[in-house]
Amino acid sequence: MKLSELLKAIKPLRIVGEQDREVAAIHSDSRKIAAGYLFVAVPGTQSDGHDYIGKAIDSGAEVIVCQQLPKDTKNTLSYIQVEDSAEALACLAAAFYGNPSHKLVLVGVTGTNGKTTIATLLYQTFRKLGFKAGLLSTVVNYVDGRAVPATHTTPDPIELNSLLAEMVSAGCRYVFMEVSSHAIVQKRIAGLKFKGGIFTNLTRDHLDYHATFENYRDAKKAFFDRLPADAFALSNADDKNGLFVLQNTPAAKKTYSVQTLADFKGRILEAHFDGTLMSFNDREVNTQFVGKFNAYNLLAVYGAAVLLGAPSDDTLVIISTLQSVSGRFQTMRSPDAYTAIVDYAHTPDALTNVLNAIHGVLDGSGKVITVVGCGGNRDKGKRPIMAKEAVRLSDQVILTSDNPRFEEPQDILNDMLAGLDAIDRKKTLTIVDRREAIRTACLLANTGDVILVAGKGHEDYQDVKGVKHPFDDREVLQDIFENEI
Repeated sequence: MKLSELLKAIKPLRIVGEQDREVAAIHSDSRKIAAGYLFVAVPGTQSDGHDYIGKAIDSGAEVIVCQQLPKDTKNTLSYIQVEDSAEALACLAAAFYGNPSHKLVLVGVTGTNGKTTIATLLYQTFRKLGFKAGLLSTVVNYVDGRAVPATHTTPDPIELNSLLAEMVSAGCRYVFMEVSSHAIVQKRIAGLKFKGGIFTNLTRDHLDYHATFENYRDAKKAFFDRLPADAFALSNADDKNGLFVLQNTPAAKKTYSVQTLADFKGRILEAHFDGTLMSFNDREVNTQFVGKFNAYNLLAVYGAAVLLGAPSDDTLVIISTLQSVSGRFQTMRSPDAYTAIVDYAHTPDALTNVLNAIHGVLDGSGKVITVVGCGGNRDKGKRPIMAKEAVRLSDQVILTSDNPRFEEPQDILNDMLAGLDAIDRKKTLTIVDRREAIRTACLLANTGDVILVAGKGHEDYQDVKGVKHPFDDREVLQDIFENEI
């Protein structure tokens, strides 16, 4: 693609060198540069891409996009100075791949919890409605029916637009994607055209990156602020930030709720471990999901589908057939007639929601044993809160290793224990080995009890010292059921 065409997607502050040259590819990683590439120097939290301009040139880069021009420029190359190279990268990537989002009905889902479930269920719903659809999620990406491994909640701009272009080529009409706060701040979604945005909820998370809750909240709001006027903004009216994120959006403002008046109103009528009877705008539907948090997820799916033009009755029929997303409140029954639930809950609010959902079904007829840990090299402030919530809502808690990354597992557990008083600690065990912690929970469980294994959900690895070791909570439970109990 001609550089002159690409430059129409951004607003250069200065151009040095010729514009009539062919660009073979775009990248911001100097290690992936080859002859004829355009290199974008992006300042990052760990390193600054400007320090690698020389390496990119040595590898064959012919165009350099940067915020500060090098002192010595080569007359055989082209240099493009921009105000924000992260935003420029996203806009250039979109243009390079033919602005695929403009050829799709793209809906973004953002918030602390529920993003994966809502995006995935919308993808499944529209495929069941007969449309070709795409999915960009934490668990897996889909180009219609073809699975593509996911590495981030929201991919980098180059991978993101490449996937969207594949979806266009595959004939997809609708695409549903998770939009993380990191992606918003890092401008990964710049240059994309959204038809809709969905806000789930907002609780403490990622403060290791955003520093304050206000920064985290404002990052989510920025997504809605940038939606176009012909899009919709669907928000959870029951969340205290639900109306806040809608304040300045030019998009059509819509709400969903289980507690107050809203465009899409729901109620839980009956709850069981194998499903929930709900009403959607006064229409009763049996669903295969459990918990109030899932009632919100399903309401968001219903509301977004209707706003996208799907018939209400057809959507409700499909919702009755949908099943839990991988690693989200996945229920397993043991030979000894207790229930094990695997869930991705890794924030205090998510953990509280899942435990409340369990209590809503148990209604005092069995005890709850929770196995939970916290990830290493992430927000340390939530660790004592997670432990306190687990103890408050469980009969027995086993604190264990999650993904310790480059921290010592015991140090993480000590941070969690710091949130517990002497009474709390009497019903708390600490077992660093996650498999042994799960096995101990199974040994403690009796008929009618529930074990919650929280924090990792769909993940099939444990990240220790930079190495991902095979580990899947669901497989561990199944193995214990079949061979040890």
